[in-house]
Amino acid sequence: MFGYCKSLFYPVQVQLRDPVFGQVLLEHYGGKDSEYSAASQYLNHRSNMRNRHLRDLLGLIAAEEMGHMEMIAVAINKLGGPPLCYVNSQGIPWNMSYVDQSLDPIAMLQADVEAEVRARILYNQHFTMTNDPGLKKMISFLGSREDVHKHLFQKAQALIQHSAPAEQFHALIVEYKLSLQKL
Repeated sequence: MFGYCKSLFYPVQVQLRDPVFGQVLLEHYGGKDSEYSAASQYLNHRSNMRNRHLRDLLGLIAAEEMGHMEMIAVAINKLGGPPLCYVNSQGIPWNMSYVDQSLDPIAMLQADVEAEVRARILYNQHFTMTNDPGLKKMISFLGSREDVHKHLFQKAQALIQHSAPAEQFHALIVEYKLSLQKL
């Protein structure tokens, strides 16, 4: 299911060290609304999703979230932030309560939409906390990907609610892959 690629989804450029902002970015690494939380949740939902196309979509997005986590790790290191571990900016350890355990497909996708919304809000807050142009570009990129994921999860919910045929669910995979070509 997974493959490792040394290149990042988007370049991480940092002009000046800023350990304080590196600490702030831990929210995206090991906080409640982190990339790690999202990836863990989507992999769990993938394992419980009966629709094979939605399983694929959740797996693709979970893998991308792990790529986002790698970008955050690079940024924190370049900023001279703290050692990377699964904690938020206050040092509170990550815990399993951050991962939705729903089993109903609509409820799972709704939890995934909400996770993307919370992550987008967090990226928007952190965008305003730095003047580094490279970090602003990276944060903007990550926020825009959260929007793509949210949109796809919402479309998936609508397809389930309308008992759509398999080819319409497959179109979500195509749309996801097309969104990556725009990077």
